Amino acid sequence: METILTNARLVLPDRVVDGTLVHEDGLIREIAEGRSAAAGAIDCEGDLVAPGLVEVHTDNLEKHFVPRPGVIWPNPLAAALVHDIQMAGAGVTTVCDAVCAGGYDADNDYRRAIFHDMVDAIETGVAENVFRIDHRLHLRCELSDPQFPEDVAPHVGRPLVALASLMDHTPGQRQWRNLADLRRFMTGEGLNVADADALLEKRMRNGAEAVAENWPLAVRLFREQGVPLASHDDTTAADVAQSVAAGCAISEFPTTLEAARAAHDAGLPTVGGAPNVVRGGSHSGGVAIEELARAGVLDALSSDYVPASLLQAVERLTRTVGMALHDAFALVTSRPAAMLGFADRGRLAVGLRADLVRLRFLKETPVVRGLVSAGRSVL
Repeated sequence: METILTNARLVLPDRVVDGTLVHEDGLIREIAEGRSAAAGAIDCEGDLVAPGLVEVHTDNLEKHFVPRPGVIWPNPLAAALVHDIQMAGAGVTTVCDAVCAGGYDADNDYRRAIFHDMVDAIETGVAENVFRIDHRLHLRCELSDPQFPEDVAPHVGRPLVALASLMDHTPGQRQWRNLADLRRFMTGEGLNVADADALLEKRMRNGAEAVAENWPLAVRLFREQGVPLASHDDTTAADVAQSVAAGCAISEFPTTLEAARAAHDAGLPTVGGAPNVVRGGSHSGGVAIEELARAGVLDALSSDYVPASLLQAVERLTRTVGMALHDAFALVTSRPAAMLGFADRGRLAVGLRADLVRLRFLKETPVVRGLVSAGRSVL
């Protein structure tokens, strides 16, 4: 059925124009400047109409599986459905749900208890067509966990897996190169100093050996399946060189300007955290993502742990860095889509999927007023 959206500010790849967009059978059929007088045209009241957002890495699903410390929700599909609603409400139409294969602490990490259920819930929701938006899987490979191989093996080759990231959270490496930052983070999570130090010692002892074995294993597994690889928390030029040697196609969350520049020079597009942009800096001692944007080495944004941060970051970057609105939107639409190889979405262009978000900004706050996923109105 034909749908006409008019009196809209269309966020095109190279500009924002006042115009009309027509979609039919799940695809964009026409884009034109000016208003439509056609009967049944929907008046967008001057709202922005942008491509639906594409999310490469969100941990939000996990929050609904573990809503409080020590509480694992007993209905996995129900948890996934609430996550789906929240992502849709943030303007996202394609989401790579990040699920952890392995954990920081092989003996006590709750992620092992929920990992398989999280994967099954996403696969069930897709198979039963009960989600509002398009869900894919992003396997976060925690290589510092000695049990990683047995955790990940059942899920390699699953059709929904769109991305795998190589993660090393060994204390003293990458994101946690500064042990004082990690100790402060751990005590903020509820551990006392003595317990934090004991856990740090254990993780440092076990992590290095596990990473040495698991890194080449993960690279081989996902290369064989043709799944794109992302590095995680590149901190130094040496980290980037290791990622390039592994065949990574993306540098996720570089923690320093040095690493982001090295990634850019090596042809690895970078993904920064949108919460970092909204807060004005990192919660764990890393570089401010606005600094990467100013240096021209930021290629995309991820909501990470706050779905609503994507659109807030778009607004903030136009205000603090001076980015054009269409360029800021590209960080959460066309660029992440390109990173994942999704050529059919992420832009307002004739023939692409009708994934659309209608919104306006109330000063600094984005207000999502409608969402279309593959031509279907879901909000």
